[in-house]
Amino acid sequence: MKITKLNLINFRNYSNMSVTFGDKMNIFIGDNAQGKTNILEAITILALTKSHRISYNPNIIQYNKKSCLIKGIVKKDKFISKLEVSVAEDGKKFKVNKTEIKKIADYISYLNIIIFTPDDLEIIKSSPNVRRNLLNIQLSQISKNYLNTYNEYNKILKTRNEYLKILFNNNIADKNYLDIITDKLIEKAIVIYRLRKEYIDLVNKNINKYYEEITGYNDLEVIYVPNVEIKDYECESLRKVLKYNYKKYYMKELNYGMTIFGPHRDDFLFKLKNQDKDLKFYGSQGQQKVSIISFKLAEIEIFKEKCGSYPVLLLDDIFSELDISKRNKILNMIGSYDIQSIITTTDLKNIRKKYLEDAFIFEVKAGNVERK
Repeated sequence: MKITKLNLINFRNYSNMSVTFGDKMNIFIGDNAQGKTNILEAITILALTKSHRISYNPNIIQYNKKSCLIKGIVKKDKFISKLEVSVAEDGKKFKVNKTEIKKIADYISYLNIIIFTPDDLEIIKSSPNVRRNLLNIQLSQISKNYLNTYNEYNKILKTRNEYLKILFNNNIADKNYLDIITDKLIEKAIVIYRLRKEYIDLVNKNINKYYEEITGYNDLEVIYVPNVEIKDYECESLRKVLKYNYKKYYMKELNYGMTIFGPHRDDFLFKLKNQDKDLKFYGSQGQQKVSIISFKLAEIEIFKEKCGSYPVLLLDDIFSELDISKRNKILNMIGSYDIQSIITTTDLKNIRKKYLEDAFIFEVKAGNVERK
């Protein structure tokens, strides 16, 4: 899978910008605040319908304009897809080959991406919600079943939470209705648990190959941590565990007015097996960063297995805090795949010339992009 062309109209600092990408490495070079990251953000929105820059200014429409447009051409094998996301004050619209797509689940997967950003340390450092969000984004790209099930789960969860509040305030409310809602929630939860566990297991199959290449050690492990004790991920076992917890803690949930068990409270952690260390609490910033990079590199092969093609890699200034050796090891691993990468950086220093020979290099300055 490759993105061959990107066109931006009234998007952030781009009034009208068009760029044609190479099939392998594409490097956007320029000073800070010139618009390099805006290009990666636009590709992310084109792929996922939303930005990865959660803490950044959410208003992507250029000042004094009423709407913006992101267009891209994506090639997968012999198939060409023309994607379009338009954003206005009344919301977003998505098109594939000029046909509007109403459901996000039908749009996502035309362009698969894995994105690296300087904020990725938050995946380890921050709350479980950040880690769940990562799983949801990646699984939604490779499994339409996951995305549909996750959306249905959240709707049922909202209904269950609302009815718990009704039961708390109304003694004559029908608890049997809560049981019906709970059974529906459990069936969706089972699918989510199983797909998340499978995904983490697949990550663990590959992650140490990359971690060892970068660090020389091979003791990194990702541990899936549901908030119920699960010993067996077979459907009936999961059903029994969830039914038991919802029954045992009914009064607690009633008092809280919310569902306190289920995949909406999942977590996962990064651990060094030989030292039994959770990297969130005991890892250096360097260990944490390399662990996240290894995690995302491990995802490459999962996308290939599940989707039949490699995703597009987006790397936003991830080399700034890495030493020369680690930079080039990462580039060497990326270069070993027939994969398209789009990289932003402030300079090309200390990047070996062999990685630049076939690269498309673009200079970004004040919202203008020119190929060098």
